[in-house]
Amino acid sequence: MEKESIHFIALNSKIFRNTQIFLDKVLKNYNLSSGSLPYIFNLEKNEGITQNKLSKEIGNDKAMSARTITKLIELEFVYKKQDEKDGRAYNLYLTEKAKELIPKIRKDIRAVVDIVTEDLTEEEKFTTTESLKKILDRTQKLREEV
Repeated sequence: MEKESIHFIALNSKIFRNTQIFLDKVLKNYNLSSGSLPYIFNLEKNEGITQNKLSKEIGNDKAMSARTITKLIELEFVYKKQDEKDGRAYNLYLTEKAKELIPKIRKDIRAVVDIVTEDLTEEEKFTTTESLKKILDRTQKLREEV
């Protein structure tokens, strides 16, 4: 059983890393990396969120978030405005450039998912996704307990 547990963790790690590498190649067309996607997609849903809230939402530390957001600002995907209520905080927004590219990025991501799941039936894709959602939910609960 211990061998299967280690194998489970190793498989997850390798799948994540391989997917990241492949996504990074695809996203290079936009000067983006897979690490910037959570920021863009979270901002799409939560425009005007503060940098600290966005960092917590994604689960990255403040320094990593600051570097990623700075890069997205340099690439003209994001801009920030000082919060009217708290002068120390900044609210983040997507630029028109980002809003125009998001559908193209989503299409490219769908293509990546189609490639990595092409050997699965629709039922296997559904079951895998549902299982991964349960695992994610459990790992998020465990993370909160730490």
